[in-house]
Amino acid sequence: MNAKPTASFDALGLPPVLVETMTGLGVTEPFPIQAATLPDALAGRDILGRARTGSGKTLAFGLALLARTAGRRAESKRPLALVLVSTRELAQQVSEALTPYARALDVRLTTVVGGLSINRQTQALRDGAEVVVATPGRLTDLVARRDCHLNHVRITVLDEADQMCDMGFLPQVSGILDQVPSDGQRLLFSATLDGDVDQLVRDRLHDPVPVSVDPVSASVSTMEHHVLTVHPADKYATATEIAARDGRVLMFLDTKAGVDRFTRQLRAAGVSAAALHSGKSQPQRTHTLARFVEGGVTVLVATNVAARGIHVDDLDLVVNVDPPADAKDYLHRGGRTARAGRAGSVVTLVTPDQRREVNRMMSEAGIRPTVTPVRSGEQKLTDLTGAKRPPAGQGKEGGNARFRGMGTRPGGAAKGSRKAVEARKAAEARAAARVRRGR
Repeated sequence: MNAKPTASFDALGLPPVLVETMTGLGVTEPFPIQAATLPDALAGRDILGRARTGSGKTLAFGLALLARTAGRRAESKRPLALVLVSTRELAQQVSEALTPYARALDVRLTTVVGGLSINRQTQALRDGAEVVVATPGRLTDLVARRDCHLNHVRITVLDEADQMCDMGFLPQVSGILDQVPSDGQRLLFSATLDGDVDQLVRDRLHDPVPVSVDPVSASVSTMEHHVLTVHPADKYATATEIAARDGRVLMFLDTKAGVDRFTRQLRAAGVSAAALHSGKSQPQRTHTLARFVEGGVTVLVATNVAARGIHVDDLDLVVNVDPPADAKDYLHRGGRTARAGRAGSVVTLVTPDQRREVNRMMSEAGIRPTVTPVRSGEQKLTDLTGAKRPPAGQGKEGGNARFRGMGTRPGGAAKGSRKAVEARKAAEARAAARVRRGR
């Protein structure tokens, strides 16, 4: 069924203390996914929700889970409810979103993820936690160590199930579900419901209530999609000017090495940028995300996996410096902007040799982007993205001269004699070749 908006949370059957807490936090009007799922979830029904990230699904499953768990006390190492998510960042986001409501109901909530002290997580489970938010890998480790037992779990949430499957977690998820009582409540949320997710639904859910709040493409009317065709040698200069815009921007590259190199370029150009990828420790990643959310850095450069679960209010631009590999990745990257009905744009930089593959990917995603050829320094690039010259590029020497290794224009060679132009083109070609070899 399709979700229908409801005027207030009062009519959805939530405990008054939750409604009061939400009002105090300024959460007064349900999102469609919340209005559609909460009554059935509170009644104990299984839920099958198709919803893009940013649709409000965390509170859709979280409020029901907390309300149904309230008043019960977990034994040591035996949680009563479980939320499985794909990444550490998403786990922390879910926990942060639910913590004030858990406190209002006196429900103990803990997070177990890789990259942080397993001993602290073990102690939290020993002390007793009614709700556990977990990544499959770390929870599997804790179960194997007999530091967590799942035989008392009555409610299980699978959040962003398609991403867990795409990232290879299906065997671990299945192993975890094998240990959870089969007659418990299951709530599964996913942007897509094909392949392995469909298998999970058929094997693990019991007569679920289907809810859909978005079209299959997960595209929203408030999101604009642009493909900017660029010359390979001008790609990183173009990306650098976009990064120098006013306001925050999230930029994706394919590899950890590429993220690190481009972040160094941006910093050298005077742009406040930080890198986020799986090569960073969890404390580093948490600190970087916090700085981005708080505005300490304006540009976050990330790989696909590291950016799962990023939730930043008023993030209006996502840039694919490297095009995503498939439609799912495109939709999940784009889901970081235009959240909860806000406006946003997704910009993908595409070189001529990538056009055919990107066209196919966009078609599969159900996206019809606006295609525009651009060069760095052009007004139409500024009009589309807010791009501007980076701070370090405004002096006599210019910042661009330092960054030839990423394919930017050598400073001072943009105009002049034929020899200067030919020299510039040769330098750009060599720079692009170095980047390709290094990626």
